[in-house]
Amino acid sequence: MGSINAPFVVFGYGSLIFKPPPHVQFQTSGFLKGYVRRFAQKSHDHRGTPENPGRVVTLIHKEDWDHFSQSDAFPNEDIVWGIAYTIDPEYEAEVKAYLGDNIMDQDGYTMETLHVYTIENGIERIAIQDVCNILHLSKCYVGRPDNPSFIGSEPLEDLAQRIWASVGPSGQNKAYCFPQEYLYRLAESVRQLAPASYDSHLFALEVSRRTIITWIGDPLLMFCFGGTATRARQNGK
Repeated sequence: MGSINAPFVVFGYGSLIFKPPPHVQFQTSGFLKGYVRRFAQKSHDHRGTPENPGRVVTLIHKEDWDHFSQSDAFPNEDIVWGIAYTIDPEYEAEVKAYLGDNIMDQDGYTMETLHVYTIENGIERIAIQDVCNILHLSKCYVGRPDNPSFIGSEPLEDLAQRIWASVGPSGQNKAYCFPQEYLYRLAESVRQLAPASYDSHLFALEVSRRTIITWIGDPLLMFCFGGTATRARQNGK
């Protein structure tokens, strides 16, 4: 009897949650342990430029993040919810090329292999297993802190301002996080994955961005976003 190849399973923790890859056979909501999801990756060629890099979301090992989390409001979280997609074997090469060319082959992401967990009837278990109850690992793209685009933690207000101001070949960074766009779609998608799914950093950044959008109605902020306009507003000017 010949050997049976393990299926290609990819874990989506960003836009793949609401924009799945092609040729999905099965999908399972689940979470990773020992990781954090953060907008901690500089984008020089996607949502920014080398002179003014934007910010995009990445997955980071918790033990690595501990060294860079001085500005993190939620330093103790170590679970990331997302979706594990099992790809039709006939199209594995095509999907790998799609993921590399269109999503992750930008600015320092590395593919890793890991277990995805889920909760059923209050019991935690590994999520991906086949009809023979053989457990399978998932592929996931991770931003390692030694890659040149890793930025580490930033205060939420500073991160929101950077997202607002940056522009790159793929457009404005704020379009990545504007209403009905990336940040809000990601936050809402995470909420809907499972009763227990959460991401405090993501949800707090969502609130910060809504605050910025509220400020857009202020004439001062139509031409000056940042400390100067904020101080002027506070001083009643």
